[in-house]
Amino acid sequence: MYRASFMSAALVLMVTAMVACSSVTASATAIPDPVLDAPLASVKGEQTAVLAGGCFWGVEAVFEHVKGVTDVRSGYSGGSAATAHYEKVGTGETGHAESVRITYDPSQISYGQLLKVFFSVVHDPTQLNRQGPDSGTQYRSAIFYSNEEQKRIAQAYINQLNQAKVFSRPIVTQVASLKSFNEAEGYHQDYLVRHPNEPYIVINDLPKVENLRKELPALYKAH
Repeated sequence: MYRASFMSAALVLMVTAMVACSSVTASATAIPDPVLDAPLASVKGEQTAVLAGGCFWGVEAVFEHVKGVTDVRSGYSGGSAATAHYEKVGTGETGHAESVRITYDPSQISYGQLLKVFFSVVHDPTQLNRQGPDSGTQYRSAIFYSNEEQKRIAQAYINQLNQAKVFSRPIVTQVASLKSFNEAEGYHQDYLVRHPNEPYIVINDLPKVENLRKELPALYKAH
């Protein structure tokens, strides 16, 4: 398949040394809070956000450590249910992006704060159709909104970050309506937790979780 984790450890090291999935062009501490955001709810509840930022193993792992997040599932968004299978998505021809569905309590964390995590420590939003050693449209940066409020907050935040020139290049994150979210195969769920010593995970994904802890401590939670 197309995942660097299936290469030899030596090849993973070589590829990742050239362009690391965890490297972003701005520090999380340099990324401001969104000016436009949803207010925290007055009572506990449950809402969802669907985001894509490269290999879903690392994206899932980061959001599992975010306060207010109650569940994270890896899956596929952007294509049809008939093609929502790892082998087909890996061809880059299905329209799907490897995505995560984040379930969160809006009384503890806002949608805009989830986007701050997404843009700061999850991935490099200036890379088009790739993240580090992984390339193809299935690894694109995307926000799949489920309502007009999410769309408005996402677009406003991207404009805010671009205007502030937080990143050295323009953000290429796609903002698209969520048609469906199809859960990935069981062996992809909690992949980092079950394979913490795999070279791809050690090099590309564990640093993202550590960056969340160091750079956004107010949003970090341990398992």
